[in-house]
Amino acid sequence: MTRQAARHEYTPSRNSGPLAGLRVVEMGQLVAGPFCGQILGDLGAEVLKLEQPGVGDPMRVWGRSLPQGESMWWAIVGRNKQSVTVNLRTGEGQAIAKRLIANADIVVENFRPGTLERWGMGYEELSASDPGLILTRVSGFGQTGPYSSRVGYGAIGEAMGGLRYVVGDPSTPPSRVGISIGDTLAAVFAAIGTLSAVYERTRSGRGQIVDSAIYEAVLGIMESIIPEWAIANYQRERSGAILPNVAPSNIYPTRDGAWILIAANQDTVFARLAEAMGQPELVTDERYSTHKARGERQTELDGMVSAFTSKHEFRELEDLLLKHSVPVGKIYRPADMLEDEQFIARRSIIETKHPVLGAVPMQNSFPRLSRTDGSVRWPGPPLGEHTVDVLTRVCGYTEEAIAELSKNGII
Repeated sequence: MTRQAARHEYTPSRNSGPLAGLRVVEMGQLVAGPFCGQILGDLGAEVLKLEQPGVGDPMRVWGRSLPQGESMWWAIVGRNKQSVTVNLRTGEGQAIAKRLIANADIVVENFRPGTLERWGMGYEELSASDPGLILTRVSGFGQTGPYSSRVGYGAIGEAMGGLRYVVGDPSTPPSRVGISIGDTLAAVFAAIGTLSAVYERTRSGRGQIVDSAIYEAVLGIMESIIPEWAIANYQRERSGAILPNVAPSNIYPTRDGAWILIAANQDTVFARLAEAMGQPELVTDERYSTHKARGERQTELDGMVSAFTSKHEFRELEDLLLKHSVPVGKIYRPADMLEDEQFIARRSIIETKHPVLGAVPMQNSFPRLSRTDGSVRWPGPPLGEHTVDVLTRVCGYTEEAIAELSKNGII
């Protein structure tokens, strides 16, 4: 059965996003590769996730779990995927994976570089019968270079890519962002690369390897830190909640204990903030009249803004600043997100039914498309839920063959 023929057998009603018709085989585990698969699945691709029999992706038990052992993180990163158990460390399991890949458009993997090659599943072997195959590889340091064989975790990529050094308060050692940002950045870049390769294939008919390294994904968002150092000998340092010399732009307290972020460093916006504060004279005061002057008096100016915000409760303050067109926002926690009218109006958070957890609220599929929007069709599935269906439908295995594979622990 050809790749083109097989992929169109998937029921369109279950898969109507912009990537409907694309089949992805996801191998690997944890965050970097699977989050790429989540993005593609949200956008409508059919994602077949291969997992170790009896064990599965460690994400099934990571994060906050309920007493039933169900991970809420897995419900998200495993969503829109079909779980197929197969032991890739055996020849029989590798044969199954190859048959699945022969009927797929894209393979996403985040093993240590060289693993697929040791299994006889390098790109040359996998693409021999299908030159259009796209192999997306996510790793700590990329597929080439002297560090490529190292174990690469997101935290190391964040450190090496420059992010960790600039995060935190200047009085403390380098900090971390409270999420797996290095892994997810690598996954986002991997998804962009994958879609680029899919588009290029429409012209050339050929697939290729997408090589997303965590440290490079982090480096890719680090703005101008490299030329600042190389040309101006300027090293960005940790600055806590502010950007040095950009003022007023900080987090300020309110009378009712909320924290509110105000970004009013631009001249025209500062003028509107001064008006809202009842101090319009600040605009013509040479100590605050220019961006440079405000930056030089950042601490002093932040103190003035804090004194103003502390007199008001959050809702009152927000209304006042919005009336003056000053960019303002509360520092949100999940409770705020679930109640916010903007989140509700755009369905930024949706609910999906889970067999154990019940109704699970989670972030929707982003970005939004006007005609063929992505969607969350089901949460992370039980381990191996789709093994029989996928092997039968995609690969043509018989009931007897599947029973034998199960008996031998291959699936």
